Amino acid sequence: MDTILGPLYYAVSWIIVQFHSLYSLVFDKNSGWAWGLSIVSLVVLIRICLIPLFVKQIKATRNMQALQPKMKAIQERYKSDKQRQSEEMMKLYKETGTNPLSSCLPILAQSPFFISLYQVLNHIAQGKTVGFIDKELLDSARQAHIFGAPLSVKFLDSAAKVQDLGATLTDVRVVTIIMIVLMSLSQFYTQRQLMTKNVDLSVKTPFMQQQKMLMYVFPVIFAVIGINVPAGVLLYWLTTNVWTMGQQMFVIRRNPTPGSLAFKQRQDRLRAKGKLKEDPAEVEARKAVEAARAKRQQPKRQTKAKRQVAGTTPAASDAASAASTASDADEQKPSLEKKQGESGTDAKAAGGAKDAKAGGKPGQRKSGPQRPKHPSKK
Repeated sequence: MDTILGPLYYAVSWIIVQFHSLYSLVFDKNSGWAWGLSIVSLVVLIRICLIPLFVKQIKATRNMQALQPKMKAIQERYKSDKQRQSEEMMKLYKETGTNPLSSCLPILAQSPFFISLYQVLNHIAQGKTVGFIDKELLDSARQAHIFGAPLSVKFLDSAAKVQDLGATLTDVRVVTIIMIVLMSLSQFYTQRQLMTKNVDLSVKTPFMQQQKMLMYVFPVIFAVIGINVPAGVLLYWLTTNVWTMGQQMFVIRRNPTPGSLAFKQRQDRLRAKGKLKEDPAEVEARKAVEAARAKRQQPKRQTKAKRQVAGTTPAASDAASAASTASDADEQKPSLEKKQGESGTDAKAAGGAKDAKAGGKPGQRKSGPQRPKHPSKK
């Protein structure tokens, strides 16, 4: 690794030394301000050089979002033929001039500098000269502290190593944890801002699901890696995350993705300032929709009985009331007849019981003159 990245060690160390010489005119050369600002300035310089690659990344990301429906159609059409699927994908990339790796160019270009800075700080922690950092600068860098934490120590370093650099283990761990949390939050906010404001929500694609998953995965990865890198590297990482967040906010505001929430907000701003040229027919249609929406009144919440009464006319209400009364009368009439029949039956049964008790036949009179029998029946 040292052999391959050796030239970058010299480049990174030279840039840090130059910035350190500049800031030593204002701060103590052995202070954390002089060395910390040197690392921050290194980040700013690298990111300025990577702006052209960032522009390519934005264009590539938008092209990939626009191609997602076509890519999904190819996958569905040739899902049983992986080779043909790959050929059609490459053909689609060639026709549209899209390179899937373009979205990763800033990260890939920045990685060698990140590794080189890690190795430079690691050499400082081990007390070894590296690149343009000689013995004098090495002693100065080892004495530099960021809020009580030496630039070259890690979260997992031993208490003895930390004490040799003039610090306490508690200070080191508190500072590194705060920097890791800020680094993870900045990464999460950057990714969330991209998903909520700069994505065409009218098209649901697997690419959106992947981005949403990365929004939660990246902060966890940074937290795990962060406890294994020196505090100076965490400062570098936090600075580049803040730069990315600010750069993305600028791009989303000035040049958002068509169909996204940020695009609609930008259209509204331009329309309010009178800088947006629109078709008169579209303007009239939008005004008509807004007027209809303003005139529309939301119905008040009513009970079920009120809704039923409100849904009938007075005549219909009277007819319904009369029908209800007649229906109740019809229902009561059979019940009355039934009750009367039951009472008659009960009376007959009682009379039969009395006749039986007197010794006569049921239905025969108990006393008084009997009706004479017919002559034919004698």
